[in-house]
Amino acid sequence: MRDGPDGRSASPCEAVIPSPARTPLVYVVDDDTDVLGSLRFLLETDGFCVRTFRSAEALLNSITMAGADCFVIDYKMPGMNGIDLAGVLRQRDVDTPIILITGDPDASIPAKAAAAGIRHVLVKPHVKDSLSSHIWDAINGDSRAPARKSPHLRDST
Repeated sequence: MRDGPDGRSASPCEAVIPSPARTPLVYVVDDDTDVLGSLRFLLETDGFCVRTFRSAEALLNSITMAGADCFVIDYKMPGMNGIDLAGVLRQRDVDTPIILITGDPDASIPAKAAAAGIRHVLVKPHVKDSLSSHIWDAINGDSRAPARKSPHLRDST
């Protein structure tokens, strides 16, 4: 799918009529178009509907943001980073689960993410190994479980 002028691209699943058995819709935010394409392919192959956004601002300007079942957000982006984006979403009363992906294996990121209401943190390039299971966990409401982080994070001490 080609990106539109607003920095997002649509998935053929966009027209899915909401129902209890509908395919989950995942919104992916990353400034790297190659990563967006790879994540879209991975998630659509795993049976999710996907909408992609090249920036936090593109997501925030989307009028259909409420339809997402899960957000997958990159940590490091120009402008607003992924943790700040999560904070804005929470301020707007968006309680949809958020998964943070990062190329920086700094062990302090999960604590910052947890403070912003993010329960899952994954490190690139290992995202493909567990992203779908993290999405299903998040959608199915594993809110009683402690925040999950990638085993690839290094201690910052």
